[in-house]
Amino acid sequence: MSRVTAPPTARLLISCPDGPGIVAAVSSFLFDQGANILDSDQHSTDPSGGRFFMRMEFTLDGDEDRWAAFEAAFGSGIAAPRAMDWKLARTGRPRRVAVLASREDHCLLDVLWRASRGAFDAEVVVVVSNHEVARPAVEAFGVPFVHVPVANDTKPESEAAILRELAGRCDLIVLARYMQILSGDFLKQAGVPVINIHHSFLPAFAGADPYRRAMERGVKIIGATAHYVTEALDAGPIIEQDVVRVSHRAGVTDLTRMGADIERLVLARAVQWHLEDRVLVDGNKTVVFT
Repeated sequence: MSRVTAPPTARLLISCPDGPGIVAAVSSFLFDQGANILDSDQHSTDPSGGRFFMRMEFTLDGDEDRWAAFEAAFGSGIAAPRAMDWKLARTGRPRRVAVLASREDHCLLDVLWRASRGAFDAEVVVVVSNHEVARPAVEAFGVPFVHVPVANDTKPESEAAILRELAGRCDLIVLARYMQILSGDFLKQAGVPVINIHHSFLPAFAGADPYRRAMERGVKIIGATAHYVTEALDAGPIIEQDVVRVSHRAGVTDLTRMGADIERLVLARAVQWHLEDRVLVDGNKTVVFT
């Protein structure tokens, strides 16, 4: 008995000025193309003059010429008249992910574990670190490890070396507690989205030893934030956040452990949602279809 091959799946992401008929136009176009809609979600910031966002997942049979014709027809017939920003993301091959890390390895190892178990539709193609400590653990996953030291007076050279390692190799860069600030020039040359994870406190404690200072202030909530990286430090569009309550009984070790746990979870959600094309950027905010 021959096995029936499922048709390829694609995701259509749209943002545009809101107005009547957008859903009908997109759905009718997909129907006319012979596509089968599997999932659809939408959001409007304001039906009267706001911004409209849509994520539509569908299947469609066809070769490369068919897909090229599909994109051309959608661009000219649907997107252009409505001033749409849009992207067609076809599934079928895992996204290529590069990870940048430093000494702390909890987020790094979690990303590697999830990718190795198929929890992410992704392949980690390389880990670049400014320290050697994670090499044995990374190579145990069969992932190449590259050490690029960083010093205050050699950051441009270090960034250039990292870019050479990543050039043409990745679709996403994940900063798994990479404790270096990336320049705007690096972000432009990388040419792919970059996701960062960091702790979140109320009040905020920047700099060294934040968990000790959080304990000294008696914080009751600690958390984590995952966001896209922009030139503005820790000010890019937020993808995911979460918090956990802490007790006056928690010491520095307890807070550090709890912080590491929630950083892993928040980063994992953000990376997975990005890989599943569930995140649309709206200025300095995001719309996340979960």
